[in-house]
Amino acid sequence: MDYSFRSYQMELLDGTEVPAADIRRNLYELEKINRQLGGHAVTLKGFSQLANHLKKIQVCEIGCGGGDNMKVIENEFTGKVPDLTFLGVDINPDCISVAENLKWRSPARFLVNDYKKVKFESGPDIIFCSLFCHHFNESSLVEMFRWMYENSKLGFFINDLHRHPLAYHSIRILTFLFSKSYLVKHDAPLSVLRGFKKKELEALLIRAGITQFTIQWKWAFRWLIVVHR
Repeated sequence: MDYSFRSYQMELLDGTEVPAADIRRNLYELEKINRQLGGHAVTLKGFSQLANHLKKIQVCEIGCGGGDNMKVIENEFTGKVPDLTFLGVDINPDCISVAENLKWRSPARFLVNDYKKVKFESGPDIIFCSLFCHHFNESSLVEMFRWMYENSKLGFFINDLHRHPLAYHSIRILTFLFSKSYLVKHDAPLSVLRGFKKKELEALLIRAGITQFTIQWKWAFRWLIVVHR
């Protein structure tokens, strides 16, 4: 298998007729993967690099899925950020339904929408996405990076996958052995093949007109991209 180039094979989750029960199972298993393989830790690092000890922060996640990334931020930073509010955006209503039913302590609202169609009177302080970028082609990613930059006050961060043979074979074996979701078994390895090399991310950010950024490799085979306004 050639890992030099991204795959553009469509993930099953990007289909339009996935039953709600299958989506819920997929989200449940993805949360476990994020928790056990360090994905949530990457999200917390990205948030902390932009939060700057502020007392009031509005956070927006695009492609929020079941809301577990924002929930992890809430659990870690409640009390540290006294006024913390959340906005989750996802085009899939079944994902938003799962997110809305989490037990939120902070103000949290959710929109079923394409992120590009969301208009802010006053943009969020921090915008982020996790395991979202690899669903898009390069032109769409350039558009996304511009949108995140233009609509955030403090900046944005991205948590996504490093395309690497060890990452691919590891997640393929783990999901084959332990997953009960056909979506996870199919999409998790494919997600790695749709992931990124560092030079690809650098080129996309520069195409978007963003020249000041950091890209850090994090366990397990994740990239953390942080852009300050």
